[in-house]
Amino acid sequence: MSSNAESGRTSGTGPVGASGPTTSLWLRLLAISAAAAGGALLVTSALAFVFNGGFGALSSLFGGALVMAFFAISLAIGHFVGRNNPSGAIGLFVATYFVKVVGFAVVLFVIGAPGWLHERWFLIGAVVCVVAWQAAEIIGFGRARLQIYNDPDSTEGGTHA
Repeated sequence: MSSNAESGRTSGTGPVGASGPTTSLWLRLLAISAAAAGGALLVTSALAFVFNGGFGALSSLFGGALVMAFFAISLAIGHFVGRNNPSGAIGLFVATYFVKVVGFAVVLFVIGAPGWLHERWFLIGAVVCVVAWQAAEIIGFGRARLQIYNDPDSTEGGTHA
């Protein structure tokens, strides 16, 4: 890529303009992260099927699905709360995290582990999903265009009377 000031081919003929902030950041991150974790989970469950059959694959899918649900709740709350109250979204993330941890712990202790659960593949599926989800989320945040400052008012300019 080159600019018009450098030698070589020009980048384009139209004006560049500003790109503006990313729309629907949280839903975009949810889609990117779910796709990455889902793809990694499918590969993991295929490996589990090869080594330990259907119960291994199902255990891997179950562990990964719990992780994906855990993270998806936060991004969905960020989407719905962050639109109207961006500064309040962080506080709600913390409260939601506490509720999710306690809620998942209660569910696991009350229901217990099913008899078909293969613990090793459950853990591997969960860890693979955590790593894939977090990596995709970091990449997504890194590529997001966040507007930090308000656009200048049209009456505010470089000209003074």
